[in-house]
Amino acid sequence: MSGFSNGGGTLWLIATLFVPLIFAIVCHEVAHGWVAWMLGDPTAHRAGRLSLNPLRHVDPVGTLLLPGILALFKGPVFGWAKPVPIDARRLRNPRFGMIAVAAAGPLSNLLLAALAAVGLGMLGRYDGTVTMLVQFAHDNLDNFVWLNVSLALFNLLPVPPFDGSHIVEGLLPRSAAAAYARLRPFGLGLMLVLLLVVPYVAPQWGIVRNLVLPPVMWTSQQFYALAQYVALA
Repeated sequence: MSGFSNGGGTLWLIATLFVPLIFAIVCHEVAHGWVAWMLGDPTAHRAGRLSLNPLRHVDPVGTLLLPGILALFKGPVFGWAKPVPIDARRLRNPRFGMIAVAAAGPLSNLLLAALAAVGLGMLGRYDGTVTMLVQFAHDNLDNFVWLNVSLALFNLLPVPPFDGSHIVEGLLPRSAAAAYARLRPFGLGLMLVLLLVVPYVAPQWGIVRNLVLPPVMWTSQQFYALAQYVALA
């Protein structure tokens, strides 16, 4: 936004990434559990996982280390928290319910990105002295937009264990869904092959560069356009 500049420095970047990153991942997980609760499965609620307290959700590697490294390099961010317990058998309509539960995480991130964009736009109306506090708020909101967009779109990949795989499984005919579900035990290995091995062996086939980064960049630009609209309205 006009009038603001990068605070500069790795420590500043880490400081302005930490809060939005944790909050984005925690809200993503809580959204899964909350929708499951609304649709009949109280497992996450009874386990105390509908709390925004990050200590109930944080996985040191999946929530902090991996997405932090990706964020520092300004790449699409993906990660995970401690799994929110979901019992599909308790859902009133397990097939539809799992689609809704899976979609809730990415949708919550897109909603957060929209709110951050509005906040960024409101901050863009500020015409006083740009103090360190104002700059810190700006950079947090800025990072909050693309972090949430990255998490949302990355999690929509139709590869186990991402949310997109649960959505695809729920939409497929039952016989095809059963065959697709058999891939789930191999999901982590498949993910590592697609995200790390394939780009190393054949960079032109990289799933991040070709499938994830373009929609992340396009979607982020729409939210930044919203911020600009709010700033000038």
